[in-house]
Amino acid sequence: MAIGEAGPGSVRHGGQPKRLEEAMRVRLGRECVYVPSCRFGLYVALRHWCPPGGRVLMSPVNDDVIFFVVLAAGLRPVQAPLNPLDASIDIDAVPDEVWGSVSAVLTTNLYGNPDPAPRLRQKCDALGIPLFEDGAHAIGSRVGGRPVGAWGEASVFSLSKHVGAKAGGMLSLADPGLREAVEKTCAGLLAPRRAGAELAYLVRPYAEAAVRGLRLRRAAWSAIRLLGLADREEIRMPLRPDELALAARHTPGLDAHHPWLRVDMHDYRLEGGRLRLRRIARGLGRLDDVLDACRAGTELLLSTPWAKRRDAYGTQPLFRVPLFVADRDAAVAALARQGIVVGYLYDPPLDDYAGAEFTDPSPAPEAARWFARHALPVDPLRARTVAEVLERSGARPVRAPGEGELPGSGPTPGGLGQSRD
Repeated sequence: MAIGEAGPGSVRHGGQPKRLEEAMRVRLGRECVYVPSCRFGLYVALRHWCPPGGRVLMSPVNDDVIFFVVLAAGLRPVQAPLNPLDASIDIDAVPDEVWGSVSAVLTTNLYGNPDPAPRLRQKCDALGIPLFEDGAHAIGSRVGGRPVGAWGEASVFSLSKHVGAKAGGMLSLADPGLREAVEKTCAGLLAPRRAGAELAYLVRPYAEAAVRGLRLRRAAWSAIRLLGLADREEIRMPLRPDELALAARHTPGLDAHHPWLRVDMHDYRLEGGRLRLRRIARGLGRLDDVLDACRAGTELLLSTPWAKRRDAYGTQPLFRVPLFVADRDAAVAALARQGIVVGYLYDPPLDDYAGAEFTDPSPAPEAARWFARHALPVDPLRARTVAEVLERSGARPVRAPGEGELPGSGPTPGGLGQSRD
C-alpha cells in the first residue's frame, strides 16, 4: 500500500500520540508521526519514496530485521563498504557504478555513532535520490550541527532504546505536507489492538525485574521459549532461503515477510493502547536524564584501552559503545559471569548472512567483517562495571585495519580511576 491509499482508520487515544509527536518535533525540528515501531515506520518511508524494484544502499552491519523490511518493501538491499571504527558508510569506497545504480541510501547510526549524514545528503542531492536515516540507536546524537534524523527525507526512531519503553517509534518527515498521507498509510497497515498483547506488555518488565532479582536467567529464557517469544538461538535469525524466495513473489507488502519482521518484537505493527502510550510518555519525559548518564558512561568507556575514539563526532550519548577486543566470545563470557548480557551484536555482516541471491554484496567487505567479529557493544550505563570486568579478565584490545601497533596488549594500570562513571 503506497502513501495516500485508503485503509481502516486508526483510533488516536486522546492526545497522547500528539504529545509524543510534539516532544520529538521539538528535538528534531521537523514533523513527526507516532508509529508502533521503528521497523514499521521505515517500511512506510520506503514505500513512499522508492518504487518496487529499487535498490537501497545500506550497512551490512545492521539488524537483520531492517534487511527484511527493505525486502518486504519490494526493494533490493545493496551492501556498502564501511568505516571499520564505527560501521558507518564509507562514501569514498562506494564505486561510481554502485552510486549510479541505487534508488536511495539508508543510514544506520550504529549504537548512536552517526553516519556522515552531511556528505550523504550532498551525494543524494547530486544523484536525485532520497536519504533515509535509521535513528533507532541515535536519539540525542548529532552530526554536522544537527540532530541525527534531521538530514534525510525521512528518519525513523525507536522508543524501545534510550527511552526504554520497549514499544513505539517515530517517523520524522522533512516535508510536513506529507503528514496526512503518512497517517493514512499507517492506519491501513496497523493491526488492531489486542487486550492480551497489552496485558503482556504491561506485565513483562515486572516479570523480568523479578527474574533478575532472583537470578533465574536460565529459567526465564526457558519460559520465554515455551511462550513462543524467543525467535532466535543465534545472533542472526534463521534465513530460511526457500521460504524467503517464495515471500519475494508477494512484495511489496508486510504479510509475506511477517515471519521475519516480527522477530524480537511481535507487536511491531500493533496499534497501541492507552497504558502502553502512557508508559512511552513517561520514558520520553525522562530521556534527557538518561542521555546525560549515557554521555558520562560513554566518556569513561572511550578512555579505556579497548576503545577507538572518533574525535570528529565528539562524545555522543551512545546507546552502546563499541569496544574492540581480540577475543569477543571470551569477553562476552566474562561479562555473563557477572550477570551482564551483551546484546545488539550483528555478526556475520548481512551479505555473508544472506548471500548474493537476496542482496548485492559489499565491494569491500573486510572492514565490516572485522567490525562484526571484534566489536563488543557496551551499555554506557554499566560502564564502570564492564571496564572493571574486562580489566580483570585480561581482555586484549585489537588493532583496527590500517592502524599502527597498539601501545600495549592489555589495560593501562590505574587508567579507570581517571574517568567519571
